[in-house]
Amino acid sequence: MTEPVNTPPSYRALLGVPSLWRVLLAMQIARIAQSMVGIVVILFALQRYNSPQLAGAVAFASIAPGMVISPIAGALLDRHGRVRLIILDYGVAAISMLVVAGLSLASALPAWLLLTIAAVSSLTGPLSSSGLRSLFPLMVPEPLWERVNAVDSNGWVLATVVGAPFGAVFAQLLGFETAMTIIAVAYLAAVLVMIGAPDPRTEVASTGKLLLDAWLGLVYTWNNRTLRALAISLSTMNLSGGMIEIVVPVLILKHLGMGQDTVGYMFGLMGAFGVVSAFLSGRIRTEGRERRMILIPAVGFTLATAILLWPGSLLPIALSMAAGGLCNGPMDIAMFTLRQRRTDPAWMGRAFTVSMNLNFSGFPIGAALAGAVLAIWPVEVAIAFGVAANGLGALLGYLLIPRGDDDAPTATTSAVSAGPQ
Repeated sequence: MTEPVNTPPSYRALLGVPSLWRVLLAMQIARIAQSMVGIVVILFALQRYNSPQLAGAVAFASIAPGMVISPIAGALLDRHGRVRLIILDYGVAAISMLVVAGLSLASALPAWLLLTIAAVSSLTGPLSSSGLRSLFPLMVPEPLWERVNAVDSNGWVLATVVGAPFGAVFAQLLGFETAMTIIAVAYLAAVLVMIGAPDPRTEVASTGKLLLDAWLGLVYTWNNRTLRALAISLSTMNLSGGMIEIVVPVLILKHLGMGQDTVGYMFGLMGAFGVVSAFLSGRIRTEGRERRMILIPAVGFTLATAILLWPGSLLPIALSMAAGGLCNGPMDIAMFTLRQRRTDPAWMGRAFTVSMNLNFSGFPIGAALAGAVLAIWPVEVAIAFGVAANGLGALLGYLLIPRGDDDAPTATTSAVSAGPQ
């Protein structure tokens, strides 16, 4: 772990952390590419195949398989370091985009093959997402965690501001294949920046067996009351997030008859408001306030989703996306710091990977369900489902997230004793 610092916490102090700029720059380039992928692939399925069901299935396939093997990814991160595995994922993502673009140009991309490529490329996804998030508390002193977590959260929302509109506009003006090639180039640029970044090592609670280490990481995460509560409540809320990923493009393209660029602008609007809220929230010392900073935005997300039931124009969509962005900043930062404080450093790779993927597991399920619902019922049914999921997730968070700071199990004994004897 990093040594404590006596300098007052500030965003400027982050500049003094050696080589942090390299990691943050590579992260930002890759996240912009990821944001572009999210919008381009969904628009590709909606426009080329004219299928909301396929759009939902692609969103599911691009995330879910990686979640399933996330305990193994976490064990690899703890055992072999993070930087090289992050680079591996960026390379796989670039190759996948080039393959999809090439097959599409050759008119040789049936729906099943698109789903297969999305599923295979998702397998390395946890290496970069969890690798970065478990790298920051090892590189950055604890007093600066709120600041680096704000930068981390802003990395996602800023990527949405830039990536979603650019991806949609590139797809509309240059074609889907060119847009995918641009995304691949961005991933390769992130690889080049990331090469040479430092990879701090810490003590690892390892058995020497990959699958057993992965299993114990899963057990450690589940035995940690805080991580378990976050997994149950946030995965329920993320059912709504997956729904929005499909419903908003359908509302704009099919119901309002607007262009692909408008879809990108709406997601970019959400990101813009998220940047502001994350920057301001990062200035708040979250210790002791994390639970409140998670639950209040959870209620806000419920109300923001309900706005989509207001029919007939782009205005309710814009209001919903802006409100969602405002809620995102404080929730992300509080969740990140709470997880960092209540996870032993020897388990950060596995615990963060499992925790992040459990938290996000509702998203691909929600996207797939939205596609299926839209094939049978009106769009309002899918929106009502999202409102209910958000409300239930907020209630579960209130009931389950511990109020105290002494709930995390000890570093090794709790997980090892619960594992195979």
